[in-house]
Amino acid sequence: MLIAHDLGTSGDKASLYDLDGTLVTSVTESYPTAYGPATRSEQDPEHWWRAVVSGTRRLLAASGTAPTAVTGICVGGTMMAVVCLDAAGTVLRPAMIWSDQRAAAQADRLRADVGDDHGYTVTGNRLAATYTLPKLMWLTEHEPDVVARTYRAVGHKDVVNARLTGIIATDVTDASSTAAYDLREGSWSDELVTASGIESRLLPLVVPSTSILGPLTRAAAAELGLTTSTVVVAGGGDGPMAAAGAGCVVPGQPGYVCLGTSAWYSRTTTAPVLDPLRRSFTLSHVVPGLFVPTATTQAGAGTLEWLRGGIAPGMAIGDLVDEGLSTRAADTGLFFLPYLTGERSPWWNPHASGVMAGLRRGHGRPELVRAVLEGVGFGLALCMEPLVGHDEPVDVVGGGSDSDGWLALLADIWGRPVRRRSVTAGATSLGVAITGLAGLGALDFGRAPELSDVDAEFLPTSRADAYREHLERFVAAYLAMEPWFGTSG
Repeated sequence: MLIAHDLGTSGDKASLYDLDGTLVTSVTESYPTAYGPATRSEQDPEHWWRAVVSGTRRLLAASGTAPTAVTGICVGGTMMAVVCLDAAGTVLRPAMIWSDQRAAAQADRLRADVGDDHGYTVTGNRLAATYTLPKLMWLTEHEPDVVARTYRAVGHKDVVNARLTGIIATDVTDASSTAAYDLREGSWSDELVTASGIESRLLPLVVPSTSILGPLTRAAAAELGLTTSTVVVAGGGDGPMAAAGAGCVVPGQPGYVCLGTSAWYSRTTTAPVLDPLRRSFTLSHVVPGLFVPTATTQAGAGTLEWLRGGIAPGMAIGDLVDEGLSTRAADTGLFFLPYLTGERSPWWNPHASGVMAGLRRGHGRPELVRAVLEGVGFGLALCMEPLVGHDEPVDVVGGGSDSDGWLALLADIWGRPVRRRSVTAGATSLGVAITGLAGLGALDFGRAPELSDVDAEFLPTSRADAYREHLERFVAAYLAMEPWFGTSG
């Protein structure tokens, strides 16, 4: 048996798999995020650990699995988080997670020193505020005492792995999302690190995603209810993990959208893909030697959760979506820019904010929901432009893919077939399991496409032509608001 921990933005999905990659059972443990001014987004890593401990124990109890039957653990996590650890592995401050973009000024300086094009060529990524390196620059300037005590700065899943094994390291996927990693050379970039002014000692050892870090420590085994015979596979970031879970492991096959709290479009290639406009970025794949060109929007299904909290607390999210699908928004001139925490692809603007444009008295809650559903779809349409082939279908995973109506709407907005894969909310978890089983030598990555299938397909209708025009108005609304974003605080 293998336990896969999928550490998301809102909680840990802990799942038990057999050695063939079949899901036995899963549980979810939630944890909070502290949001604040200037896109502050922080979490307490102790909450992550408690979720892992509780989730593991609940899995064992629910399945009746003996501790000795658990051969391995693999952890995946959100990317671009920064956790400061001392030499003993103690967390020194709350984690700055992916959506924290306070390091905008530091990213600006880094781009000025290195050059946009050169930084993008070396790392495969924009030198933007969401990435690890600018965040470390921000911490160095604003919290120098913390940085002085920091032994290593690691990512989301890395701090959990350190608690599990005592080993402080990261993997190639998380390293490739730091803006400090030379993607082609497969090592930290001395040039970028020097330009940033941070100390290179802060950067951890980088290992393959399938590496076995070691066995559980006695302390970790006791907390989890396992034994020290269980080994820990390094794991990786949620984007590349989701690619494996979606069966996207073969270069040339159609890409996929993950419609989770945030959302992204991604595919698998043999080399980094560099967009002349730098709208997309490229990460290392969990599959050795491959890459995952990706374009990510901050806005996904989590935007609906935000809206529900404001206008329909207690209402089932599915009912809210159905209400939105029963009406029109863009057709009536109502557009929502879903940039509540700034935006990555394609604008890379940490100052962008949410805007409801074209609001009139006749618009009510259903129209607001519809505008959010469409706004997320428009944002993803822009993400796809540099990466997707003409009329190529798109597979969709993530919690938002459970809605047939939203997928049918997305088919019209994107003007291409949309196919839901059977894993929906479990794609990242399955990818974690596949990576862990590959590390144990129990499963080959080539089997990944067999572990899920397409269970529904939605084709664009005659509405697709209207949505092409609506997308142009969506872009125009952003461009009109862009000068204001920089002065809105």
